[in-house]
Amino acid sequence: MAFASFLGRVLFASVFILSAYQEFSDFGLDGGLAAKAIGPKFDVFTKHVHSHVAVQVPDIEVKRLAAAAIALKGVGGIFFIFGSNLGAFLLILHQLIASPILYDFYNYESWNTEFTRLFIEFTQNVALLGALLFFVGMKNSIPRRQSKKKVCADLSISLSLSRRR
Repeated sequence: MAFASFLGRVLFASVFILSAYQEFSDFGLDGGLAAKAIGPKFDVFTKHVHSHVAVQVPDIEVKRLAAAAIALKGVGGIFFIFGSNLGAFLLILHQLIASPILYDFYNYESWNTEFTRLFIEFTQNVALLGALLFFVGMKNSIPRRQSKKKVCADLSISLSLSRRR
């Protein structure tokens, strides 16, 4: 059972790690394709947030935003493989920030094919977010295993108490 859990974490994290590796290898001086993809969408997102919520989003260099996304996916994926809550939280943070920016289906009309494509990708990322939240919830709800010494000591105490009666 432990191997199946580990294999599942490896397969799940490979989505993030391989994506981070691909973006890192293409990064270059200008941030690569990741920065070019994020740049216009981030500008639209900041205008959208400012117009609807009246909150000014800080001015962030797109290259740094792409580097942060790569770091969150890479480090979070590696930590997640080893069952760390920190890795899950880093991936959750990435999903919460990146999904509404990259998959901006809300900027298109519902009959547009771009709306459909972006909405499908957005819902897939929401499913990944749900799996991460499930992992954190299950990991925190399962009681820690007791050491064998403590179990043996508890057993010997209960046996000695039952003999006295």
